[in-house]
Amino acid sequence: MYNKILQGTNKVRIVFFAIADILLITLSVWLAFLLRFDGKIPVEHILNLQGLIISALFFTLPIFYFFKLYSFSWVYVSTQELISLFKATTLSFLFSGAALLIFRDFSQFSGFPRSTLFISYFLIFLFCGGVRFSKRVYLQIFQKGIKKEKARTLIVGAGDAGEQILRSILGSRYSPYLSVGFIDDEPTKQGIIIHGLKVLGKIKDIPQVIEGQGVEQMIIALPSEGSKTIKIAVEQGRRAGLKKIKIIPPITELINGEISLGTLREVQVEDLLGREPVSLDTKSIDNFIQDKTVLITGAAGSIGSELSRQIAKFKPTLLLLLDQDETGIFNIIEELEDKFPRLEISSEICDIQDEEKIERIFKRFLPNIVFHAAAYKHVPLMEKHPDEAVKNNIFGTKIVAETALKYNSENFIFVSTDKSVNPTSVMGATKRAGEMVCQTLNQKPFLKFGKGERTKFISVRFGNVLDSRGSVIPIFREQIKKGGPVEVTHPEMKRYFMTTSEACLLVMQAGAMGKGGEVFVLDMGEPVKILNLAKEMIRLSGFEPDKDMPIVFTGVRPGEKFFEEILTAEEGTMATKHQQIFMAKLSEIDEEKLNQRLENLREAVKKSNREEIVNILKQIVPFYKPNDAI
Repeated sequence: MYNKILQGTNKVRIVFFAIADILLITLSVWLAFLLRFDGKIPVEHILNLQGLIISALFFTLPIFYFFKLYSFSWVYVSTQELISLFKATTLSFLFSGAALLIFRDFSQFSGFPRSTLFISYFLIFLFCGGVRFSKRVYLQIFQKGIKKEKARTLIVGAGDAGEQILRSILGSRYSPYLSVGFIDDEPTKQGIIIHGLKVLGKIKDIPQVIEGQGVEQMIIALPSEGSKTIKIAVEQGRRAGLKKIKIIPPITELINGEISLGTLREVQVEDLLGREPVSLDTKSIDNFIQDKTVLITGAAGSIGSELSRQIAKFKPTLLLLLDQDETGIFNIIEELEDKFPRLEISSEICDIQDEEKIERIFKRFLPNIVFHAAAYKHVPLMEKHPDEAVKNNIFGTKIVAETALKYNSENFIFVSTDKSVNPTSVMGATKRAGEMVCQTLNQKPFLKFGKGERTKFISVRFGNVLDSRGSVIPIFREQIKKGGPVEVTHPEMKRYFMTTSEACLLVMQAGAMGKGGEVFVLDMGEPVKILNLAKEMIRLSGFEPDKDMPIVFTGVRPGEKFFEEILTAEEGTMATKHQQIFMAKLSEIDEEKLNQRLENLREAVKKSNREEIVNILKQIVPFYKPNDAI
């Protein structure tokens, strides 16, 4: 019966606590009078008793509701609810006291013993707080009976995240974890007790702690740490023979920063790449996005969908998602509506090359900010279909950018790539041409209203995004699932990598910083050997590279380079106020010459003449050297 109450729905919980509060408030006032009059309430004070009960109920219940004391999670009740209860009880006490003073001439409040009000206040706080903490107390007492069914778990990280995870474990009778203690490198935390569990040592001590405590699995609760620390913790756990290691994702991946057992996931390769955590000026991003209409093209893709998730956190007036992939748009809208129910979201199924429809969309919604993430990005495939790469990545970009200029968009952020630097592929050359289009448009004033102002066109370059569609990680994952072999093009192949959430947050930061005309370059950290990445993924799957799972080399593909640059030698960088964002020094673009060559390119595309397309791209992008010319 008690468990059924504990597992009740939201409405049942509200009714349960409201009835409990009515009974407990009545009991508190009655006990206050009993205590005041040594166990026997004089007849002449019965009316006072009734008056105080009515007054306490009248003020306390609505105030409790206002402070959300009927809508909290009973399992995860914390000191925050205790503080809210204290504030609510104090406020209701003040209102009750004021009412007694105002209506002191009424018979119910005449000759009122003031001490009963203070005693009632204390007892209401005690009883109403007690009933709210009762489930946590109940679960922690009776959890002992099922400890044998739970896995002995070590928590790495004794900060806020670790404490929240432990609180979730203690508050859930059916969680699969039995916490045995913490690990933390902070010297001041050594030996301290958190919710009854001790900090047992530092990360270097993990193997000994695991052996000494009989640990069966580990939770890494370091969402704000760099992956270097996480990698060391994982390696120490592996040394001790642990197979089950879970992790709280980086803070950038958490919706509203909330941490619970539901946020835990398996360790992934992106957690181990040695990148430092992204630092953000959230105030500038908030000022940039809040109360604006934001359009994202390519919103169903890896970058576009993650941009949608991150932008939604900053409360735009309207989030407008555009893509030609109707299934992808449907999926991201379903996700966002679930996570951000108050956010206004609209979608458009549209090809960015459809100039008339793009015009109608801008005319209807008048977006303040445009994030242009729509692009064809698959390097070998675009080598086979250069006409499609040109139509989408150059002319599609030109259509969206010129329409943004025409309809007074404040900012246009072009999502570019490190493959645009000294490109050896058609894809890279078309993305550099897209940057050049944005550079030339940046100097133009508003075309429609002629206010003398101009749209700020900003390009942002970064490297490979982990786990994006068509990238190496999902390919490796599928090959490992099939039992191998894992195919790597060349043992010396290197790439810059960044998680999708990191890339999108820095794109937003760059957009907020931009004055117009810049090409921002994101700090990608150190390049990673694809061979090392493959080996790490094999280990994460529980195998040993070249022992349980073979690795084979397949040769460099058309358009690929061994190593991607972020800048040309001629460009160089300038620092910005953000330590992870740099600005490329760019030469002026001859707009007339660019437009003429783009017209020539348009004619070549109509004829699907690959050789002519490549030759004109060489004229537009001076450093473009197709792979077969290297």
